[in-house]
Amino acid sequence: MIKFEKRNYFYKIYTWLPIIVLFVSVLNEFDFNYLNIDYFSFNFPLILIFYFTLKEYNKFDYLLVFIAGLINDTVVGLPLGVSSFSYILVCIFASYLRNITIRPHLIKDWFYFLFVISLINSINYSVLFLFFTYDLDIMFYIVNNFFTFLLFIPISFILSY
Repeated sequence: MIKFEKRNYFYKIYTWLPIIVLFVSVLNEFDFNYLNIDYFSFNFPLILIFYFTLKEYNKFDYLLVFIAGLINDTVVGLPLGVSSFSYILVCIFASYLRNITIRPHLIKDWFYFLFVISLINSINYSVLFLFFTYDLDIMFYIVNNFFTFLLFIPISFILSY
């Protein structure tokens, strides 16, 4: 394992790396449209937020998560606050799970993550469809929910390394 000194610049970048990756992921709203894959999408910021909130990472501030949601709304073109509300709800659910769990287990966290993202996607769909009259495809939310759920474990292994 690499040992950093506390005053080193690499240590400071290393400690702020999850927030930097979160901001890069919300600024770089990537799609797989150029690969001609019709139904493949996942929400990497939700995985990142859930994982680092669950692990109680010390530099992962909820205010920065809220600002990342505002940036995501601006990039995607959603009404301001929808993604921020979703990201903060993920933080609340993950911190609740962290506080009630005696022995963490990846599979239990995985299924709890499925519950959380299903709830978040249903709230997003309801708010955007009912209040803002967006014409949305429910299949996109189902596919996004499925692939986000499936990619949680591989990404959590990568992030834990």
